[in-house]
Amino acid sequence: MGLRIVSDLDEWHRWQRRRHVARSLKRRTVGSRGTDAHATVVHGSPDADIVVLIDALHASMANAVLAPLQFIPPERVITVLAPGLELDMPGASRMVRIDDLGDHLTSARSLLGCGEYTGIGAAAWRWARAAGVATFVSQHGALTPLAPPLPRDSTLLAWSASDGEFWRSGRSDVQHVVVGSQLLWAAAGSPDVAHRSDGAGRLTYLGQGHAAEISRRRLVEAALLLCREQEAIYRPHPSERDRLSLITHNAFRRAGVTVDAAGAPLADLDGPVVSVFSTGILEAAVRGRDAWVDFPRPPAWLGEFWERYGMRRLGNLPTSPPDLPSEEPARRVAAALCR
Repeated sequence: MGLRIVSDLDEWHRWQRRRHVARSLKRRTVGSRGTDAHATVVHGSPDADIVVLIDALHASMANAVLAPLQFIPPERVITVLAPGLELDMPGASRMVRIDDLGDHLTSARSLLGCGEYTGIGAAAWRWARAAGVATFVSQHGALTPLAPPLPRDSTLLAWSASDGEFWRSGRSDVQHVVVGSQLLWAAAGSPDVAHRSDGAGRLTYLGQGHAAEISRRRLVEAALLLCREQEAIYRPHPSERDRLSLITHNAFRRAGVTVDAAGAPLADLDGPVVSVFSTGILEAAVRGRDAWVDFPRPPAWLGEFWERYGMRRLGNLPTSPPDLPSEEPARRVAAALCR
């Protein structure tokens, strides 16, 4: 099994708009208010030869594209922040329009990002192809069949060989190099640190109401059923902030389910966890927490996903900690960029 949309990015965007109609309308409305919505911030010297795109600041993205910067001389890096992001980075900063991004990257020879499916990603990859720049995609999360297609002629820096083959899905214009997961490396603390769990504590359900791969109705029903049966705490995903999600959380409370409103980092949880297909299951397992997956009547792709990542269903032994590489993945990403 591989991607459902192997190479047609336009088709993938159409699918996204169909699954997130309200979100798409909001983005169009915000984007029509003026040029500021299309502006991005560029940090670093124009003479730098490595461009790093920062689409978001959540943990998975930060581990994929920010963590490697600690292993690259600052003078070699230009960082590009997506519209609306603020981050203190080395070097002078300047505000530029996305469409003019290439004018500020004239010395660059390599590009690192999480793909061309975002606004700055599309602009950067369009420039990179015209300029003949080597492009690298850093995997930032677990892969489902509805992940966006890889940019053509790019190198994927993959968590594993199976992820690399899955995301390529038979394409010959892209390649992959296995570097491991910085997200899981960071969750573990280090490969030499042993974490222990006695299985005690109340079960926490890691919500995924924002996910597009499965209908919201089925995700809500599955979460409600399990939380009531197991007396589990529902922990909303950080993206569950839209109006419909808030209505759902209130409905859970009325049904007797405890909803975690504190929003504590996943690393701070000290009890067992369960979810549908959250990467948090692997993060918990690598820290020694008991972790499972669960979903009634799972589609075939979900069963394959669980198998590819070694996730175990509730009622069985907990998910085993994933293997970690001998070298920090961020260092491997940096080495690929600096060649």
